[in-house]
Amino acid sequence: MSNYQKVITSAIVLCLVGLLSFSNSTNNEILSHTVDLKKQDLKFYWKNDAGKIMKSFKKLNSSLKTKNEKLVFAVNGGMYKTDHSPLGLYIEDGEKLSKVNRIKKGYGNFYMQPNGIFYITDSNTAVVCKTLDFKHEGVKYATQSGPMLLIDGKIHDKFKEGSKNLNIRNGVGILPNGSIVFGMSKDMINFHDFANYFKSLGCENALYLDGFVSKTYLPSDGYNTLNGNFGVIIGEIEKK
Repeated sequence: MSNYQKVITSAIVLCLVGLLSFSNSTNNEILSHTVDLKKQDLKFYWKNDAGKIMKSFKKLNSSLKTKNEKLVFAVNGGMYKTDHSPLGLYIEDGEKLSKVNRIKKGYGNFYMQPNGIFYITDSNTAVVCKTLDFKHEGVKYATQSGPMLLIDGKIHDKFKEGSKNLNIRNGVGILPNGSIVFGMSKDMINFHDFANYFKSLGCENALYLDGFVSKTYLPSDGYNTLNGNFGVIIGEIEKK
């Protein structure tokens, strides 16, 4: 091998190592959880049986225990008003409890267009779509938030690479096999890098759920926090 070939080979190896390091560090910075609706049970929650807003994972967990159910995973499921009611569409067990928010200009990330909806159909298919593309028929669960992180495989055009707009963020995307992937940054991250995480997994569409208030309950990964102060909560459950 000539010296020139050695230099080129070394450069390629270094580039590959760098890419792998970037990929690993990115993954290590995101707490993720995958749900296959064919094998796992995912539900959306807002109020308990007495009509009181749960707000925290602790209260949700207590409510589930009375039904002999175990909370496996939970995450806050979208932005909410000061009274903890959903800021946009919310459907639970096929019942629409909050209507679609079609306001296009307003304060906060929710109104960064296009925003979107994460929903589960009656046939247990998970979908993330732009709000304008949402169809209400045959929907079991739905929550509206924003902005969209990925739209048809492309990062939202308002996100800037290297942006200093850093925050804790959580979101949801649909994997190529139809499974759902939830992600929450372990540290502050900008929108572009957060969206790129879902893109690296092969998601075509992904939705931002919330920011600094975000928390994830995932005891299998050492995340045992049961506190919180949310509106909608998305939870994976198991029968005891």
